[in-house]
Amino acid sequence: MAGLFDKQSDLYLDARPTYPPEWYSDLASHSLRHSLAWDVGTGNGQAAIGVAEHYDQVIGTDASEPQLRRAIPHPKIRYLHTPPSLPDDDLVSLVGGEENSVDLVTVAQAVHWFDLPRFYAVVGRLLRKPGGVIAVWCYNDIVVCPEFDGVFKKFHDTTLPFWHPSIRHVFDGYRNLPFPFDPVGSGSGSVSGGEGRPVELEIPKELSFEGMVRMVQSWSAVITARDKGVELLPENVVKEMEVAWGGAGLVRPIVYKAFMLIGKIKLSN
Repeated sequence: MAGLFDKQSDLYLDARPTYPPEWYSDLASHSLRHSLAWDVGTGNGQAAIGVAEHYDQVIGTDASEPQLRRAIPHPKIRYLHTPPSLPDDDLVSLVGGEENSVDLVTVAQAVHWFDLPRFYAVVGRLLRKPGGVIAVWCYNDIVVCPEFDGVFKKFHDTTLPFWHPSIRHVFDGYRNLPFPFDPVGSGSGSVSGGEGRPVELEIPKELSFEGMVRMVQSWSAVITARDKGVELLPENVVKEMEVAWGGAGLVRPIVYKAFMLIGKIKLSN
């Protein structure tokens, strides 16, 4: 799926939301050690940066070289290109050096693109047992104001024929995403959720109208439609959204609706 994101790598870097820092501190509280974390599908590294606040070293991997070229440098993070053709044994060696060596695995806005049985098998080899944690999360909607939300839904409906089938997991909030791990509880209740029971979260952000347009332009469905000769963001559609937004110069507080699954390796009795 890397090719879907090569073309919009600049937009992706600029437009996507950052995740609340308390997410990372909560996740870190669940892993027994904090030596090594693996951020998979790292893209521009925004999740890896948050993870690095709590772990000695972070390996950020991605199948897209254009995304990695725009990754945010950090002294604790090593970014690695991992094409789909890379054998699993090589991936294990590249990420952890050996099995049972990774304390936290994170996947932000990407796991629905993966070959899940293969990915979960690699996680099972790399994640520390006991004490290792895997967390996957995504967001699927924005809430702005009643006037804008109705116009935005009308636009979103026009994109539906152009999404890859894997995106169904995003649309249903990961409720049907396979996640073969034991759920991890949380004292605060802020991050817990096993298969079929994702935790609902929110990502608050202040966003300009220009930023909102860039975010939409980075959608894989918009790029796919354009490649097929269909422009989903013609001038009249952008203008309608601008009016509903309240003007091109207005910066609004918005909320991205997010969801997370978090677990640990199932150990036999």
